[in-house]
Amino acid sequence: MILERILATKKNEVAQLLERTSIAQMEREISAMQGCRGFVQALVERPKRSIGLIAEVKKASPSKGVIRADFEPVQLALAYERAGADCLSVLTDEQYFQGSNDYLRAIREAVNLPLLRKEFIVDESQILEARIIGADAILLIAAALSTKQMHDFHQLAVDLGMDVLVEVHNREELERALEVDLHLLGINNRNLHTFATDIRTTEELLAHIPATIPVVSESGIATAAEVAYLQDVGSRALLIGETFMRHADVEAGVYQLMGSLP
Repeated sequence: MILERILATKKNEVAQLLERTSIAQMEREISAMQGCRGFVQALVERPKRSIGLIAEVKKASPSKGVIRADFEPVQLALAYERAGADCLSVLTDEQYFQGSNDYLRAIREAVNLPLLRKEFIVDESQILEARIIGADAILLIAAALSTKQMHDFHQLAVDLGMDVLVEVHNREELERALEVDLHLLGINNRNLHTFATDIRTTEELLAHIPATIPVVSESGIATAAEVAYLQDVGSRALLIGETFMRHADVEAGVYQLMGSLP
């Protein structure tokens, strides 16, 4: 299974990270850093359109291979910013998604938007690392974590001044995630075990989510009709990557899918 392979790789990466540094060293570095940009605030409190947009900088995926060959992460990020994205998601996994921590660092220097580190987090050291490389928010994937891990990792990120997007795909994951004091919930329309996608997953799960928790619909969003549908069923924001990455002109791709800015 793809997810299981990825998680095994992450455990090895954590071991390598802790050979290079320590929790104490990372905490000292963070103590000297400036505060984070408000990810949730930009996305759901002050979105530029009627629905918030997390635009993703993504070169490849395990299921699709290389999505964008002419991959210039900073230029893509700047195009997203011009097109009115509220926040950016940056893949940092190298082995499966051809991402990099260096991409996030470079984008942090180039744009003013809040950044999500899109990564498979299995250890607290990755959260500290995310803060150090410039992320304002992290992703926690319920399918990869126990309820206690979700709670503890969420609390650590909040203590570091970061926002958290907790991601679920089915009812069981949702019930566990709701045990955490969530500020933002993502519904992934893609099954991480099979990588099959169905955007109706968002509508099915939204019926069981308190209205006080803003919901982000993720994956499989490719048409303006789907954007309208997801907004109608109650999504407060969308996370979109592949659709934009396959567009020759990313800025134009955002306008085509999301409409012009007010």
